[in-house]
Parts: sequence; C-alpha cells; structure tokens
Amino acid sequence: MSYVFHLSVILGIYLALSYSLNLTMGFGGLLSFCHAAFYGTGAYGYALLLQTGASQAGALAGAIGITTILALLIGVVSLRFRGDIFLFITLGFQMIVSVVLYNWVELTNGPYGIASIPRPELFGVTMRTPLQYAILTAAMLALLLPLLFRLYRSPFGLLLKALREDEVAAKSLGINAHAIFLQAFIIAAAIAAFPGALYASYVTYIDPTSFTLKESIFLAAILLLGGAGNRKGPLVGAIIMVLLPEALRFLGMPDAIAHNMREVIYGLMLIFLMYFRPKGIAGEFRMTQR
Repeated sequence: MSYVFHLSVILGIYLALSYSLNLTMGFGGLLSFCHAAFYGTGAYGYALLLQTGASQAGALAGAIGITTILALLIGVVSLRFRGDIFLFITLGFQMIVSVVLYNWVELTNGPYGIASIPRPELFGVTMRTPLQYAILTAAMLALLLPLLFRLYRSPFGLLLKALREDEVAAKSLGINAHAIFLQAFIIAAAIAAFPGALYASYVTYIDPTSFTLKESIFLAAILLLGGAGNRKGPLVGAIIMVLLPEALRFLGMPDAIAHNMREVIYGLMLIFLMYFRPKGIAGEFRMTQR
C-alpha cells in the first residue's frame, strides 16, 4: 500500500502542475517551456528559507513570493511577443534557471543539491509516511483545484479564451491582452510553487536534475496528450504520463530498457494523437503557434 500512496503523491504533484500550466497553455493558448523553472523555484525557495530558520508557513509563503516575482519579471518581457518568439524566451529562461541551480554553488549547493530538508508538521504530527503525504497532497489539490476551476469559469477565464481564439478581435473590444496574459502567467507560476515545496519536503533532497527543460517538456506533453483548455485534459494526461512508467515495471524489464521504452511509447503516443486526435484525448483546443 505504501507504493500506491507514493504514486498518489507523485500523481497529485503533477496534477497541480499540469492544471496550473493549463491556465496559460490551455486557456490562453501560450505554449510555454519554463513551468519546471517555477516548480524548481518553489522547491529551492522553500528548502533554502527553511535553512535560514524560517517557519514552514513562512518558507512556503516566501517560496510563492519569490516565484511570483520571478514570473512577473519574465512575463513582462516575454508576453510582449507571441508564437515562436514567446516559446524561445520561455525556453531560454528555463535554461538560465537550470544553469543558475547548477553553478550558484554558494546558494544552491550546485549539482550536489540540498539534503535533509525538514518534513512538515501539522497539528503536532510530523509528516513521514506515504499515507500522510497522500493526505497532505489531497489537501493541496482540494485547495488549488477549486481555485483554478473557478478561474477557468470566471470572466477572467473567458477573456483568456477570447484572446486565445482571436487576439486581434479581443483587442478591438478593449481587452488588454498583455495584462490578462501576465496575470495568468503569474498565477500559474505561483501555484506551481505549491507542489514544488511539497516535493522538496517529501523527498527531503532536491537537485537541479529534477527541474530541467526535460521536465517542462514533460508537463507540456501532459496537456498535449490529455487535452488543453478544459478540466478533464490534465487529469487524463497526468494519469497516462505518470502511471505508464510504473506499469512497465511489472513487465520485468531492466530499468535501463524500461526507461528507453517509456520514451519510445511517449513519442509514439504523441505522434499518433497529433495525427488522429490533435486536440488530445479529452481536449477542446488544438495548440498552435500564432
């Protein structure tokens, strides 16, 4: 059962990440390759603030604040552009964050990462077991998902959809595209800090390899596979992308072969879906570069 609870924690983390990315990529139609940078900022911010003596609540708030400021800075610049230029700016930002995490040894401990991250304590109980973390993950989702679903259905979400479908027409009606996209970008980044902090406390060790460009591409693939722009797509995509590697374990393959097979299967699934189901399994919006 511990294995099942562990999978539920990992799945919950990716659900929070994919649903937050869905706000900009699904509803806003902006293909972004830097969401793992915000995920990593949340994890590192939380761990580093705990090392300075901050409380767990203070460390979480600080991690969210740092991530929000970072998203504001990159969003102000990147969201002046669309299409390929926006994508490459987010890709470059992701690579910069990875380089900083690797090379700012005095702050991040470089490739050696940060170990012995304290586990959270709630109501006098220290979270240690996968079951306890599964409950904590469920509580995080119970907090974040209703907020995101409300945003999806709100006038703000409708404005994002209008900009996604025809930005020129939306602007002609007086909609400030830059401000709307910037708000969505910042909200998505701030929410990504939550699973980042949870991940850091769960594994008690983080290093730069968990927050690379590959992770950002993986998050984008979840939405492309499951479908962007609705509430079902991230769930379907996360279940398939997260649980598929675990299913391969039961085939008795060596780890090296299982890893390569996972990449092959991911690629074939994306190719198949882009040809036969370009909107994703449960998708309503086809991602295109404008």
